[in-house]
This record gives sequence, structure tokens and C-alpha cells, in this order.
Amino acid sequence: MAGRAALEELVRLQGERVRGLKQQKANAEQIEEEVAKLLKLKAQLGPDEGKQKFVLKTPKGTRDYSPRQMAVREKVFDVIISCFKRHGAEVIDTPVFELKETLTGKYGEDSKLIYDLKDQGGELLSLRYDLTVPFARYLAMNKLTNIKRYHIAKVYRRDNPAMTRGRYREFYQCDFDIAGQFDPMIPDAECLKIMCEILSSLQIGDFLVKVNDRRILDGMFAICGVPDSKFRTICSSVDKLDKVSWEEVKNEMVGEKGLTPEVANRIGDYVQQHGGVSLVEQLLQDPKLSQNKQALEGLGDLKLLFEYLMLFGIADKISFDLSLARGLDYYTGVIYEAVLLQTPAQAGEEPLGVGSVAAGGRYDGLVGMFDPKGRKVPCVGLSIGVERIFSIVEQRLEALEEKVRTTETQVLVASAQKKLLEERLKLISELWDAGIKAELLYKKNPKLLNQLQYCEESGIPLVAIIGEQELKDGVIKLRSVASREEVDIRREDLVEEIKRRTSQPLCIC
Repeated sequence: MAGRAALEELVRLQGERVRGLKQQKANAEQIEEEVAKLLKLKAQLGPDEGKQKFVLKTPKGTRDYSPRQMAVREKVFDVIISCFKRHGAEVIDTPVFELKETLTGKYGEDSKLIYDLKDQGGELLSLRYDLTVPFARYLAMNKLTNIKRYHIAKVYRRDNPAMTRGRYREFYQCDFDIAGQFDPMIPDAECLKIMCEILSSLQIGDFLVKVNDRRILDGMFAICGVPDSKFRTICSSVDKLDKVSWEEVKNEMVGEKGLTPEVANRIGDYVQQHGGVSLVEQLLQDPKLSQNKQALEGLGDLKLLFEYLMLFGIADKISFDLSLARGLDYYTGVIYEAVLLQTPAQAGEEPLGVGSVAAGGRYDGLVGMFDPKGRKVPCVGLSIGVERIFSIVEQRLEALEEKVRTTETQVLVASAQKKLLEERLKLISELWDAGIKAELLYKKNPKLLNQLQYCEESGIPLVAIIGEQELKDGVIKLRSVASREEVDIRREDLVEEIKRRTSQPLCIC
């Protein structure tokens, strides 16, 4: 080892010599000669077996979350969960991986994005792509025909990540679903109401919820002349209309998917329409579409849905949009997607959609795919796109330069003089036992100024100060960090006083 250390020192010195010559702009021949000596020394040194060089980074499409970011996430989750609970949902959990055959054939063209795991001894497994298919498997396996549940968990997609827009390979989904046989459109309307409640509560900007129905889409494809075998693949093309122009979608339909230009143009006449209940009524009178049984059923249900949305007071947030297709194979009825609206640049222009933040729909056949007897359990649900919401909230807080509290500590136990560590430990134990969120500095004799500064930096609202005089008098000096006002509180009353002063919920956004 001593010989290696000497050689490493020679390499270091020679490296410095080369750098020095380059800085002095010495002639090229001299630099080359010294570089050759350096390379020779490095070759003698050889690789260090004890040191393995590796890059410290998170895998592509994933990220770490700082305490500040986690505080924002917890706040968002609290809003979502409280809404789900307000609507009577129970919570479940399922494994992060499923049998590969459980997930295969459920996601259309997106199936290529599923992460397959290496065979670990007899079972071919894949990481879950969403929470809906595992939920359907859960219902079929447990023979459940009726449940209202929510599920918040991570899912995985081998997608091209766009981190700044909240698009990852590992991300959270927040799902709410109603399973069971009920009268038409009542659960569907509640799902849309939940979506609107959550997006309004989060205050992330104006939004619009687009709705359509798979039966209307299929009926439209049929009357336009799309072969049955191409319904799903054409559906995936139509679903891109929120990102690219009609011309690009038409080119894909004709050039890649084999439709004739005439058929594509007929589709274009329909999918570029959007409006409210008046558009539903207009299409019910459409001479071709009204002759298709599937489309007629879908339009009838949408008309009923708009009646319920009026009663829920959210009809102004909903747009019937014939371009909405939702690429997943398992949808069978109403589908919907919420997009944030960008304020128009010019007065009179329509607001622009800047990205989906929630989506869902009805999938009446999915559970039957897992049931041995093919028994169907009608389901409808929604998923909140929390990663995009997190990105928006984080960007807003950064723009406003708002301070975010990363702890919920109510009080810091401090001392005004030296040799009071034992008294601080006794008091903080009393507070913890009474359910108070409290901290102390991990020093025997911290300076009072340092303790007060810690409170200001951490956003702790109160300081309980112990001093020799306070101990004699049986009181604690309670200081408000914001106002710097101090009052003596009897020790037995301290817990109630802290609770009274910190009863207001701490807002972080």
C-alpha cells in the first residue's frame, strides 16, 4: 500500500505540472512530453480495486423529494383524501406488481409502456401501470359486486419522461371508483362533482372538464365507415387531438392506419365539435348518428348526465367534446378529462387547455374479464393527476417566494441560562405525553439567541422558556415568535395555552 501511495503522489504532482504548463501556454512539444509521462505513471498505478466509480443519480423518470416538496405533497393529498372521505369512500391497497397476464391486453397501444420484471421463479410479473386494473382484479378475486373505494399509490410507466410537466416513470395516482349496479348516470355525476370539488379546493387555476362517451365514438366511427377492427387504434389517434392539430391526426389515420381520406374527413366533421347539452340535443337529431343504437344510448345518457350536473351546480365547468377519446381499452361508456385553462392572450379568444390534471370514465366490462364466469360488475371512477398538480403548486410557491413550513412543531422548549438541560428534558417529555408537537436543541447549554433564531428559521410559532426564576415561581415564560410578546404561564396550564394558541391549521400554500 505504501508503494501505491507514493505512486499516487507522483501522479498528483505530474498532473499539477501538466496543468501549470497549460496555464503558462508552454510549447506543445513540452506539454505532450509531460502528458506522456503522466499517462505512463497512471498506467503503472492501474485501477484501484477498492474504489468503484459510479454516478450518484436517481433513475431516469424518477426524483427525490425534499422536506419542502413533501410538505406541499402532504397538503395536496390531505385535500384529495378529505374529499374522497366526504363522499363516503373506503380505502384499499394492492401489490405494486401483478401477474403479467393480469395487465396484458387492457391498455391498448400503451401496453408497450408496462414494466416487465425478470422471472424470479415461476411467476411472470409486471409493475402496475395504473390502479384501475388491479382494482378490477381485486373485485373479481373477492367476489365483490358493490364498493365505493379510493386508492392512492405509485404506478410505473416506461414512458419518455417530461419532468418539468409532471410526467414521470414512477408517480402517484389518486383513484376514486364506484362499483355496483345503480341507476344510470347518478354515480357518474358524483365522480364529476368530486373532480370539480378537488380542483376548486386546490386553487390551481381555471379548469374545464371534457366529457364524451365511448358508445358515441364507436357509433360515430361506424357511420363514418371505420372497420370494426380499427375502432381502438383510430380511437388512439383521435385522443391526440388535445396535443396536435387535426391535420396531423388525419395524416396518421390515413398514412399509418390505412383509412381513406373520405372516412377521415367524415370523422373530422364530428370530432371538431364541442359544446354543452345543446350539442347533445343537436346530435340526437343528426340523421346518421341517431340511427346508430350505440350512439343513441350514449347521447341519451349524456343528456341525463347534464341534468344531474345542473343540480350539482357544475354544468358550467363541463364541455361535451367529441374529440375526447381516452386511449385505454377498458372504457365502455362515459369518459371525462379535466384540463387547466390558460388565460387567453386577446379578449374574445377561447381559453387554451394546458394539460390534463384528472380523468376517468365508466368501465363496465373490466371485472368480467377476470371473473371465471364472466360476471360483470359495472364501475365508474376518476383519477387525479397529482404529479402535474404538485408541479403547478411548487412553481407557484417559488414564483411567490412563499416560505413553506416543513414541520408541524408547535413549541420549542428553550432555556435562558446554563445547566438547565434536565429541566428542558422534563418539560418536553410532559409536552410530548400531552400530545404537543415540541422540539429542543440538542446542546447542553444553547444560547437563547440561537434557540430563538432556530424558531424563526423553522417557522415554530411559540417558545417555552425555562429560567431559574421561572422554576422558583412555578411558571414557564411563553414567547410568541412573531410578536415577541412574552407571558408567564403556570406550568399546569401550559399545555392548554399552547393548544389554544396553535389551534388554527397551518397553511402551506
